[in-house]
Amino acid sequence: MQINLDGKTALITGGNVGIGAGVAKALAKCGARLCITYLSHKSEASETVKALQGLGCEAAAFHLDATDSAQVAAVVSQAAARMDGRIDILVNNAGHLIKRAKTEGMSDELWRRVIDVNLSSAFYCTRETLKVMPDGGRIVNMSSLAARNGGGNGTVAYAASKAGVIGFTRGLAKELAPRKITVNALAPGFIIDTPFHETFTGSENYQGIIDGIPLAEAGVPEDVAGAVLYYVSDLGKWVTGQVAEINGGAWFV
Repeated sequence: MQINLDGKTALITGGNVGIGAGVAKALAKCGARLCITYLSHKSEASETVKALQGLGCEAAAFHLDATDSAQVAAVVSQAAARMDGRIDILVNNAGHLIKRAKTEGMSDELWRRVIDVNLSSAFYCTRETLKVMPDGGRIVNMSSLAARNGGGNGTVAYAASKAGVIGFTRGLAKELAPRKITVNALAPGFIIDTPFHETFTGSENYQGIIDGIPLAEAGVPEDVAGAVLYYVSDLGKWVTGQVAEINGGAWFV
């Protein structure tokens, strides 16, 4: 079955770089119209929009701090207006580790920032998008392998926030089932070609991580995008409340 998203509109938070950009391009190739958001890396957002347009896709980028509910309300309204008043697909991809910190020395501020950027952002964006999402829509939330295995050194807050995303996903899946809106999550493992691992892991440490992955290779944004395509297309229309474990065999359910 060929995936056809012609006529569908999608909003991807953090869609300017890394996994978000990979997902945006995959959806564009299947015919979707795209709105992406970015917090920083404005030039990369412009490049991603140009790439999407080069695929024949109608695309636009919006600056957004997804931890600010007022900004979220404004941007979702603008994005929907750009896309004939509706958003069929929401991918809550915005997130960040912020920085590594041990629990005993972690400040209240850092804890709240990490929870807000990874979990509250998904809530804010979902709450607003539901106002313009027709029945039968699709929501995909970005969790992490860290939610499953506790993450690496100094990532307790990040692991907790991403575990919260899974609980949010499952509760929302039940709540929205009467509207035939499916809600699923992704839990990517070691995905390279992303700002996340370039910043917090360092390329010099990549091989050591790869050596611990049964498939003996790192993932790339396209691997995550494939799972998104399944969830948002007719292939996944009877799947909701699930978590795709995209980790090369590094962790099994």
